[in-house]
Amino acid sequence: MERLAALEAEVKADADAAHARKAAALAKLREQRVTKAAVARPAVVKVEPVKLARVHDDEPSEDLEELDDHSARKQSRIDDLNGAIELASKANRVKNELSRPRKQGDKSWVKSAAASFALGPVGWLYAGSMREAVPASAAWLVVAGALYKFLPFFFLPVMMVVLPLSAIAGVVYALQYNRSGGRQRLFDGNGDKAKPKQLREG
Repeated sequence: MERLAALEAEVKADADAAHARKAAALAKLREQRVTKAAVARPAVVKVEPVKLARVHDDEPSEDLEELDDHSARKQSRIDDLNGAIELASKANRVKNELSRPRKQGDKSWVKSAAASFALGPVGWLYAGSMREAVPASAAWLVVAGALYKFLPFFFLPVMMVVLPLSAIAGVVYALQYNRSGGRQRLFDGNGDKAKPKQLREG
């Protein structure tokens, strides 16, 4: 993380330097335009010096395009670096969460993943929210039974897709359970326990 932060600072410094060079180049180009316009057409320069420079001088526009492309590449590199740092931070948090020793009453994410992979959404009953696990289990049993009976050639491809996703959901359920001390819903993050009603002031 320190190396990524240092690299991000270096890239940001390069981008700032590029912006400064671009501003200096723009100022220099403006001076050249005014000088050339004053030498070529002094009477018209007083009215529209910038337009005349743009019409009669094509090289500055190409230089500006190169500077814009360089700045865009720098910005894209900074965005990619920020995304990599955020992804590394999330991966580090997940790693710390998985390696954290379990306390009494915590759910094992290994058991949750194994049950969810072997049984599908039925394994969510181990650590998942009952509001989600019960309907999902019932729907999964109905769909799996119908596929196995009527469309057996679709059964294996569906299992290969659904079971890994179910195992990931099982891991997330177990981590949420250990973090909050209770069953949590996967999609909106609200637990099964109802929130206490707040008393009105006065």
